[in-house]
Amino acid sequence: GNSHWSRMDSRCTQRVLTGAALGGAVGGAVGACYGTYEAFAYKIPGMLKVRHIGRTTMGSAGLFSLFLGAGSLLHCGRRS
Repeated sequence: GNSHWSRMDSRCTQRVLTGAALGGAVGGAVGACYGTYEAFAYKIPGMLKVRHIGRTTMGSAGLFSLFLGAGSLLHCGRRS
């Protein structure tokens, strides 16, 4: 009956959350590296540098987690 779907749903949700978390971690790392490089390359001064790195890190983490989460969701929807 109904329990099969809810069980598959929770496993699916778990996979999507794992994908999103992984994407956030990878995206954050990439964003931090890129933001730091950019901050020094463009000689951004003092505290603006920190803000720039933070913004780049968060933006990249958000984007990566969105894509990996969506990818996991699509992958999950396809039944083998």
